[in-house]
Amino acid sequence: MVDFSAYENFAREKLGFEFNDIRLLVTALTHRSYVNEHRKAHEHNERLEFLGDAVLELVTSDFLYRNYNEPEGVMTALRAALVRTESIGDAGKELGYEPLVLLSKGEKQGSERAHDVILADCFEAVIGAIYLDQGYATAKEFIFKYIIAKIDKIIEEGTWRDPKSYVQELAQKSNGVTPTYRTMKESGPDHDKTFTVGLYVDDELIGVGNGHSKQEAQTMAAREGILKYHAEGMAYYPKRIED
Repeated sequence: MVDFSAYENFAREKLGFEFNDIRLLVTALTHRSYVNEHRKAHEHNERLEFLGDAVLELVTSDFLYRNYNEPEGVMTALRAALVRTESIGDAGKELGYEPLVLLSKGEKQGSERAHDVILADCFEAVIGAIYLDQGYATAKEFIFKYIIAKIDKIIEEGTWRDPKSYVQELAQKSNGVTPTYRTMKESGPDHDKTFTVGLYVDDELIGVGNGHSKQEAQTMAAREGILKYHAEGMAYYPKRIED
């Protein structure tokens, strides 16, 4: 039996309003696995996620169009950085709705990576629920607070660009060479390995990254390398229209 009061308290305390239909919020935080395990349960959140994804894309696209006079490729990259799984998953953690997410027993024991994806999917579903229950303006305000507020950090750190391509561009421009990646360490069982990769420019280590694949670790190392170049004044920042 779902305790609706917990969701009502969350809405009041974290979202700042009361849902007209609290079942929409409950559905937004219900994973498919829970419905498969509890046949009498309400609907899972995939339809709301579909709707919320569309609202999120519209709000972020509208914001970028009105605030940045950049080519389509730059705008697309900025939007992708704002709405990627990591960004919206972090927003979900910030909101703190994880204890309210309804999962099957098996899914609760899933990997951290799987949980991060679920939290991100729930965030989009929450947007869909807010849009249906409170309207576009409230959904837009929610997206501005938890997603668009991150735009300055994303631009400052250069995470709106493909990290490996960008750090290669910076290395070639600054040092005249192409950076290389070297695996420094592997740990963990075969089904859940963790890789540590170093990013080297002229044999100088400029970034270290960890990940569950070499590709993921290389990306994290590239992001660390980008921060080093940015600290040295090597960066391109999209300009706001008012600038």
